Amino acid sequence: MNRPDHQHRTVDHLHGLPAPAKLNLFLHVTGRRADGYHLLQSVFMLVDWCDHIHLDLRHDGTIQRIDSQPSRLPPDDLCVKAARALQAATGCDLGATIRLDKQLPAEAGMGGGSSDAATCLIGLNRLWGLGLKRHELAAIGLRLGADVPFFIGGHTAWVEGVGEQLTPVRLPAASFVVVKPQTGASTPRIFASADLKRDSKTAILQGFAANDAERSEKPILLDLNKVLNEGHNDLEPVAQALCPEMGACIQWLRGLGMQGRMTGSGTAVFAPMRPAVRLPEPPGPWLVRQCSNMDTHPLSDWCSD
Repeated sequence: MNRPDHQHRTVDHLHGLPAPAKLNLFLHVTGRRADGYHLLQSVFMLVDWCDHIHLDLRHDGTIQRIDSQPSRLPPDDLCVKAARALQAATGCDLGATIRLDKQLPAEAGMGGGSSDAATCLIGLNRLWGLGLKRHELAAIGLRLGADVPFFIGGHTAWVEGVGEQLTPVRLPAASFVVVKPQTGASTPRIFASADLKRDSKTAILQGFAANDAERSEKPILLDLNKVLNEGHNDLEPVAQALCPEMGACIQWLRGLGMQGRMTGSGTAVFAPMRPAVRLPEPPGPWLVRQCSNMDTHPLSDWCSD
């Protein structure tokens, strides 16, 4: 990439940039490569539960991060790494102060850190006047984490490979309840477990289309009930053994008539909301949140294809 001349830079700050979470509607492990990476299939769905990021321009090239509230994030978190990666890729000599308003729980399997990194890349691309296209930002994001390109891509997606193959899809509007216990689980430990099922049958995207007429449309509209009923999360049994509290969250949802399941490789679980259901106080010190899905990222139009 050529060194930028900042000719497109028009602002000195960008505040309140959303970094939405994702839910994995299912997560199938279909195999394992020789290098140890697992082959996956999933549907990643954006939801309107967000962190917010505030960017202020610096002319000294320094990248500084400030937390809006006490945080357990390391000083060199994914936001800082994203900013430095963007500087390195473009030769940009500008800097930024990054203030992170963290709302998404850690170790939840909802992509919070990856989403923060993606929003930083999208925002700094505009703040610094770099003019990079979506695929250029995604290439930088991929070096930071496998989920970052999904958030830069900006659409609900059918996911394959090791998480890098993304096909935009659509889903009907729906509401969900997400429950996150206090405890987390180690993603490397889950994937390293000898008990992990690694031979789920490969699914076909068109098999989840809403109806025959929709299969020719792009992006394809998926049948949400079919996705949830025919999909599952292969990581869930191993994760429950490591975090029994997650199983208690799933049972609580089932007691309310909702089919709960794990999202991603974290300990958050979710279920579609049933009409007219009022959520009681949970029996444990859990974080409970209602949210709705989004077909596109709020900053999707900030990147050109």
